[in-house]
Amino acid sequence: MPLISVVIPCYNEQEVLPQLYDELARVAGLMDYVNFEYCFVDDGSSDGTLGILRSCAARDKRVRFCSFSRNFGKEAAMLAGLRMARGDYVAVMDADLQHPPEMLLEMYEAVRGGEYDCAAARRTDREGETAVRSGGSALFAKLMNALSDTEYVEGATDYRLMRRGMVEAVLSLPEYNRFTKGIFSWVGFKTKWIPYVSRERAAGETKWSFMKLLRYSIDGMMAFSTKPLALSSILGVVCCAIAAATLLVTVVKTLIFGNPVAGYPTIVSLILLVGGLLMFFIGMLGQYLAKTYMEAKHRPIYIVRETEEGLK
Repeated sequence: MPLISVVIPCYNEQEVLPQLYDELARVAGLMDYVNFEYCFVDDGSSDGTLGILRSCAARDKRVRFCSFSRNFGKEAAMLAGLRMARGDYVAVMDADLQHPPEMLLEMYEAVRGGEYDCAAARRTDREGETAVRSGGSALFAKLMNALSDTEYVEGATDYRLMRRGMVEAVLSLPEYNRFTKGIFSWVGFKTKWIPYVSRERAAGETKWSFMKLLRYSIDGMMAFSTKPLALSSILGVVCCAIAAATLLVTVVKTLIFGNPVAGYPTIVSLILLVGGLLMFFIGMLGQYLAKTYMEAKHRPIYIVRETEEGLK
């Protein structure tokens, strides 16, 4: 029978893991025409997450896990899980049960025939989110589509089921600074988007603050677009044109009409404007340079300390 690997990044999820395991087992019972393995990745949790994973692996051979030496982030955990997965089909989902496990049935039906290479969940309702957070998500989708050549679907989530060929394509991209949503889109393949209504967390608290989401969004835009660098050049030309026009107007007004040239306020305003633009774009250039620096180091994206087979 085909094997489905379910990749689940975990960070301090001890409160929800027992319920998640029960839900996955229930779905596996409904899909008795396929085999399952559950690839949990403990992203350096400081609670009892690892102990629960050890217990599950001891009583259920379908459960596999790896535990990081420290917290490396969700992107690293997803990569580790994809590398662990041995299935003909590989699913990626969150541990908090906001991604309904029963959707795996619909996803599998979408990809098993070969018409689609991936079935992915698209969130259609952001009930419970603040207006700032939901508005920011919509703005991010628009900016990603405007700045990059990679299509970004509004409401797209990491929850998806992929055929092995697409998984291998994703794993072929070894970059250190990873934005997996963009990578899923960049590699192509035919994707069926399945709408769903987001649920509340089954237990525990979200690990994503507004500032973390903002930094993640900026990293995503920089990972798949160099247009901000081109924008700095365009604005530089525009500023030069405005400066030349202002100089011409000032000369004409002074020589022909005898109007006095505005002094202190004009100079200070121009210095602040130009200085602010320079600092902004130097900072942007520095961000790109920093990412290039991290790529050039060739450091491992994560370090595994323990698996279901024992300590490394």
